[in-house]
Amino acid sequence: MNGPLDNARAAWGEDMPDWVQTLAIQCGKTSQARVAKALGRSTTIVSQILNNKYPAGTAGIEERVRGVFEKAMADCPSLGPIPVNQCQDWRGKAGEFLVGNPMRVRMYRACHRCPRYKPEPEDAEG
Repeated sequence: MNGPLDNARAAWGEDMPDWVQTLAIQCGKTSQARVAKALGRSTTIVSQILNNKYPAGTAGIEERVRGVFEKAMADCPSLGPIPVNQCQDWRGKAGEFLVGNPMRVRMYRACHRCPRYKPEPEDAEG
């Protein structure tokens, strides 16, 4: 019986990105549901990525995989080094200015000064 890595290799062929391999390996260690939960994304997205059928851009999900499973870091102007998936979460929140939370105000300002900040969505779920 084929596991997630074999299925991903079959779907992607030799063009399979290294982060998709990481995603497939993690799914093989636990389950797609647990991996999706760790990423903060749906099992449908994980399945579509593994099967090379994701209809949107993959930059956002790639960043989440790299942050959660590969421990990739970003240099935040406010917090210093943070996992790239946390950076992505803060960037997503920076689209709206909320006065009631001092940390949100701080991060709104920091994100808007950061070269990593892009106001448009990076993938279907953030």
